[in-house]
Amino acid sequence: MKTIPFLNASAWIDSENEADPNSEIYQDVTYPKELLYSERMYERLMAFKPDASEAVQIAAKAQHICRWKIARESYPMDRVGYLKWREDLKKFHAKLTSEILKKAGYEDAFIDRVSFLIEKKLLKKDEETQLLEDVVCLVFLEFYLDPFVHKHDTEKLKNIILKTWNKMSEKGHEEALKINYTPENLQLIKESLGL
Repeated sequence: MKTIPFLNASAWIDSENEADPNSEIYQDVTYPKELLYSERMYERLMAFKPDASEAVQIAAKAQHICRWKIARESYPMDRVGYLKWREDLKKFHAKLTSEILKKAGYEDAFIDRVSFLIEKKLLKKDEETQLLEDVVCLVFLEFYLDPFVHKHDTEKLKNIILKTWNKMSEKGHEEALKINYTPENLQLIKESLGL
């Protein structure tokens, strides 16, 4: 049973993401890009860990909230610029989500916890941060690996897959190998991991 604050916060997160000017077509339906990402994150979380806490559920939904407002192109197009962009995005997502949660009536301790998760603090040490990272990686592998395959060379792809794999837990690895990949992508994953 979802609480009123959770239902309100979820609706407000969806409303923010519905404003995304970028769209993605999935199964012949056009979605605002970050709304679709949010739905994928939430659905994957609930399939992976149905008893996930309310804080993780909200962090999953708000993972990319209004991401389009901070363009990658506004930072230097090198590794340092990329890392700075990612760091600033995490803080931006956490701040915007905190404002929504405050409006929904959540207490400060809960809001701080959601921010902590969105900012991916204590990865590999905090169980819920790791859970969220597993879900991020699973959603990437299931829905976003294939577009990457058409943009990058094999060596770069293997590097991306290996980095993704190294962020995940053992349970995440097990789940990742159950995803229905194309034969080519499955082969690429196996080669990247030396399987």
